[in-house]
Amino acid sequence: MDFTVFGSLLAFAFVSTFSPGPNNIMLMTSGANVGFLRTTPHMLGITFGFSVMVLLVGMGLTELFQRYAIIQQGLQILCSLYLVYLAIKIALSRPSQDSQEYQPMSFMAAALFQWLNPKAWSMALTAVSVFNPEASWLQLGLIALVFALVNVPSVSVWTAAGKQLSDWINHPSYVRWFNGAMGGLLLLSVVPML
Repeated sequence: MDFTVFGSLLAFAFVSTFSPGPNNIMLMTSGANVGFLRTTPHMLGITFGFSVMVLLVGMGLTELFQRYAIIQQGLQILCSLYLVYLAIKIALSRPSQDSQEYQPMSFMAAALFQWLNPKAWSMALTAVSVFNPEASWLQLGLIALVFALVNVPSVSVWTAAGKQLSDWINHPSYVRWFNGAMGGLLLLSVVPML
């Protein structure tokens, strides 16, 4: 991979991981509700899960979807339903004096969530098809590594932004409004799939 292509990959990874989407909305919500440290397993799960997804997509999942379009359609329906469920759960979550009531995603749940995240699918399919047209194992590994490295600051920024907001929304009615807004934004992220 030459320097120009690598620069394009880095720019694509940066823009796609930092832009709003289901992962970032949930990280901001978690950061606001339980803070940075309790959201760390969620952040690491996203980073690991997406990198594995890129590798598996590059190893042939795209060909499977091309052969059996019904699998991709079924996955889109499943993704949409799960995101609607999460949006409702977030929107209806209520503030509590005990922050233990809000449960951030675990490492494994966040890693597995990547397989139900339409933005993650789009990013992985685009990255592999655009930046690894020769199906090189080395380039595939580099793509996964770049996304892993770029994901660390991305997930950290979104979680820290949520934590910063928690200082401003410490009144229960503000927390209800914030959670409702985050649930609404997550619900809106489903619209492009329809």
